[in-house]
Amino acid sequence: MDKIAPQIFILVLNWNGKIDTIECLESVQKIDYPNYKIILLDNGSIDDSVVTIKEKFPQVLVIENNANLGFAAGNNVGIDYALSQGADYIFLLNNDTVVDPQILWAFVHAHEKYPEAGILGSKIYYYSQSEKIWFAGAQWLPEQAIFRHIGLGKLDNDSNWTEVKETDYICGCALLIKAEVVKKIGMLEPKYFLMWEETDWCYRAKRAEYKCILVPESKVWHKISASFSGGDKAPHYQYFWWRNRLLWVERNFSFWAAISIYKVIFRDILRQIRNYFNSPVNSQEKLKSQAALRGVKDYLFRKFGNINS
Repeated sequence: MDKIAPQIFILVLNWNGKIDTIECLESVQKIDYPNYKIILLDNGSIDDSVVTIKEKFPQVLVIENNANLGFAAGNNVGIDYALSQGADYIFLLNNDTVVDPQILWAFVHAHEKYPEAGILGSKIYYYSQSEKIWFAGAQWLPEQAIFRHIGLGKLDNDSNWTEVKETDYICGCALLIKAEVVKKIGMLEPKYFLMWEETDWCYRAKRAEYKCILVPESKVWHKISASFSGGDKAPHYQYFWWRNRLLWVERNFSFWAAISIYKVIFRDILRQIRNYFNSPVNSQEKLKSQAALRGVKDYLFRKFGNINS
């Protein structure tokens, strides 16, 4: 490109994830792009992450939040800084990922072809199975009140999932947003703490008449749910997923549309209640249902933020 490459700020949020974060930053340093800056946001780690990362990556700006602010508020600190420095784009990247060196050029070239896009996302593979897809776009399924990951579990054969396309939301694991979009729609919503906040962001962007597009040439490999011991089966995960799904519906649908979705979710809640009473004491299934129901209760009582707040 003859013109100056847009300035991109890459935000990596860390919370006691030193080993994963170091591997992530090592891959980010290999990105082939002339105009990007890396910001490491630390959410009050106690595993000597900050000291180690400062020593190993002196060129990375480390911002210490001094507390576990969660994904949304933690990243908002970096987003605010990037905007103050004149960023053209902001790239949110999970610390449990590695990236393709061409990831930023892929985004920039795609946006030149699709200027109506406000949020762009990567095609995401499983870290442990480098050709197996985890995310190649998403589809909202109202009859189940969930999103379906397109391509989930499929091997990439270089013929499917190759087209830049509009998608219902972009996964926050690897999400590029135009600075002008943030200025128009605002920051990530801290109430979520973590999970569903990027979906909320995408829907707000779409209401502001921006598109969300998947860029298949932008590639990431992800250690799925490294933030949750036990992955999506962890009670902690279940709590945030259930509470925040309800909050997301409330914030992004009209009253009557939300009522129809809540009917579907109510059916799911009844299933969780049955599972709770029918599962053995202290079993994983009982703990999962207990966490899900606590998430529903906290939503109803308007308790947001961290699970301990």
